[in-house]
Amino acid sequence: MSESAPPGRKRPRVTVAPAPPTSVPLEPPRPKVVVAPSPPFLLDFFPLQGAGQTRLSRFYDRLKEGRVSTTRCPRDGEVHWPPRVACPICHGEELEWIDLPEHGRIYAFSAVLGGAPLGMEADVPFAVGLVDLAGSPLRLFGRIEGRPWTALKIGDEVRIEAYPLADGRSFYRFRALG
Repeated sequence: MSESAPPGRKRPRVTVAPAPPTSVPLEPPRPKVVVAPSPPFLLDFFPLQGAGQTRLSRFYDRLKEGRVSTTRCPRDGEVHWPPRVACPICHGEELEWIDLPEHGRIYAFSAVLGGAPLGMEADVPFAVGLVDLAGSPLRLFGRIEGRPWTALKIGDEVRIEAYPLADGRSFYRFRALG
């Protein structure tokens, strides 16, 4: 099968420009740019925490004080997790801040053996889990520290704690007891 133009039409002529000589650079060399090792915003595991970035900045301010807290609606008594700016039941925005119980028990857990979020790759393996807080209807998810994941058991007692991040922000985690 030959590639020919239909009758009455000429085949378009294609010309190829010769490649420039390899000894002549196409553009001047660029200086190497060094970028600080911070995760891209959309891949940052920890949220922005300032009052200019979130209406929940009090949660993060309290974490910096060592207090893990959430919101409760004074109208209907609902305790919310994660903290809210409006009650999902009555839609009121007059919420109060309450401290969460410091202790709980592991409801379920798993190990992160690979594919950790940015900035946590060196920590692999580590445990994450669901914890039922003592005297509270809440079950929270978070990282579990304090012993290897292979030594954890469902029902183990943990303490919730706030901890500082290297960049000045704070977050919470659980620490296995005993």
